[in-house]
Amino acid sequence: MLNYIWAGLIIFSLVFALIIDVSELTQNRFRNQEPLPVKINFPDGYDRSADNQPIQVRLDSADYNRFYGTSGIAFDSTFAGTLVQSKDGTQVQFGGGDATSRLPETLNLIREYRADEDKVETAPLRSTDVSGSLQFNADSTAAQVGVTFGNVRFRKLRDISSAALDAAEGAANLALGLIGVLALFLGLLQIADEAGLIYNLSSLVQPILRPLFPRVPDNHPAMAMISLNLLANIFGLGNAATPLGIKAMEELQALNTTEETATDAMVMLLALNTSSVQLVPPVLLVAIMGLQINQLIFSITLATLCSTIVGATAAYFLARTDWFRSSSPIRNAGDVARDSQGNPLKASSDEASVRAETNDE
Repeated sequence: MLNYIWAGLIIFSLVFALIIDVSELTQNRFRNQEPLPVKINFPDGYDRSADNQPIQVRLDSADYNRFYGTSGIAFDSTFAGTLVQSKDGTQVQFGGGDATSRLPETLNLIREYRADEDKVETAPLRSTDVSGSLQFNADSTAAQVGVTFGNVRFRKLRDISSAALDAAEGAANLALGLIGVLALFLGLLQIADEAGLIYNLSSLVQPILRPLFPRVPDNHPAMAMISLNLLANIFGLGNAATPLGIKAMEELQALNTTEETATDAMVMLLALNTSSVQLVPPVLLVAIMGLQINQLIFSITLATLCSTIVGATAAYFLARTDWFRSSSPIRNAGDVARDSQGNPLKASSDEASVRAETNDE
């Protein structure tokens, strides 16, 4: 079902983007191949032989509104820029860096469209042509020109495709980055399991987690995995919490009677893992903010505490409503997964089962 939802969202976004792009092309919103009248000032005078020289580009609000068919748009009309002269022609560049926020909306959209090609977020607005010759005033310190910008077509579709590729790249990098972390912590878990630490930990946390997971058998390794996952989240070890959470889900799945529907315990674990209390800020935030993270510790703890209470409470009470209980794989409090002989399944591995049976004896 989730796949259909994602597919529907993707199709809807593509159709929506296509409608906007076609509308912009039909209305010629960006005035492709049409020169925008601007005035250029030369603070140091015009030098015909210079390849690059500083200029001040002055836009008249009235000319801008008339050219782009807008109304009532006022802005700071003077921008520092550069006049580039080469054998290929003359180019005007302005509105880069901190000045991007002062550009009117349409010009800023044109700049962003071209900046994506240059891979520079604050790249200046560049003209592709300066129409006609420079018409100077008497002292050659100013000229009136028309600047033409590159064509802007299918802007939204390009944004969506770029975002999709960036997301795919990020997902691949994340998956590759987690391989080492998963291998490390799953290896440590295997060592702890062989040494009997998992069984001892499950016995220790049983009284604490029992009210939240009443249908998990006593001394089951799932309890230890759940506690380790919660501790990793509490202390901000997100990378460590991931393999522990996966292992906890595997242990809980061993108690499930079906692979199609999650049990109440699995839902509770998901709620706790997603909304976990954070006593220590996540490692990523510490890396980004440094010591400034100290200002947010109390806020983070309070917010995550509230989210944990709400998540656990919602999972606890919703599991007891008739509508949710009707779809639960384990409907009665005493029901657990059983083996082929009808005995309750105590663990997901033979060794854990032997340890549990030995302890009962």
